[in-house]
Amino acid sequence: MNKVISVVTPVHGESAKFLPDAYASLAAQTLPSGWSWQWCVQEDGSDVGAGAQLPTDDPRIRISASRHGGPHVARTLAFARSTGGYVKTLDSDDQLTPGTLARDIALLESEPTVGWTTSRAIDLLEDGSTASFELDDPAPGRLSRGSAYGFWAQHRRPQIHPATLCVRRPLLALLGGWMALPASGDTGLLLGLDALADGWFIGETGLVYRKHGGQITTHPDHKAGAEWEARMALIQERADALRSWVGSTKAEWLRHRAATHGGIGLRGTSSG
Repeated sequence: MNKVISVVTPVHGESAKFLPDAYASLAAQTLPSGWSWQWCVQEDGSDVGAGAQLPTDDPRIRISASRHGGPHVARTLAFARSTGGYVKTLDSDDQLTPGTLARDIALLESEPTVGWTTSRAIDLLEDGSTASFELDDPAPGRLSRGSAYGFWAQHRRPQIHPATLCVRRPLLALLGGWMALPASGDTGLLLGLDALADGWFIGETGLVYRKHGGQITTHPDHKAGAEWEARMALIQERADALRSWVGSTKAEWLRHRAATHGGIGLRGTSSG
């Protein structure tokens, strides 16, 4: 695998003004020996002007534009232009904390059975102060497959922040990137990842999450109404289908093992 971590960022006109802070947080990252980052910035629509906010002499920055499709379509198009073996999400109005990318890389390099990572996030308020994020963080360490779904199904919100995700490229490709929804597409991705592979929660704060009036999450349809119901229903249907498919595939593998290896069952114990 190449030693590149791709950071993908969607940007629309109103949020372009925050790009210099996001870039500064990237430029301050120190990576393990031999590693580099690339930043795939995807303008969601015309006349966004991301290039005017960023240096023109940093070859790690890759800016492209596409017709307006919403943030999750833009993220997926940024992913399509990326080349890194690991893919990290960063919204244009957010910032990475020092050491975030190094921690993601170190964890995924040392834990080959972990497919994705998340971390703590703190809110950056409009007055410049910070506050703990509203979620109840799990204990640092491995997140067993299905654990994120269990919390979401009970509370209809994720326990871990999907804006902090870092994902192995083949796993993200398998899911087709982010769900093409006007909002919550990152939650849909999180639950898809959770259906397919174990994750890992990094206890150190990895993201400064900016709160401001122009966020999609401030829209009145974000947490109520017919659109919210449709988004939640589709996210759950997709997660249920993936969980069922994985379970069926595993059951078929176990049946094959039992037929060809003398009744070896789950965890290598005798099925008899």
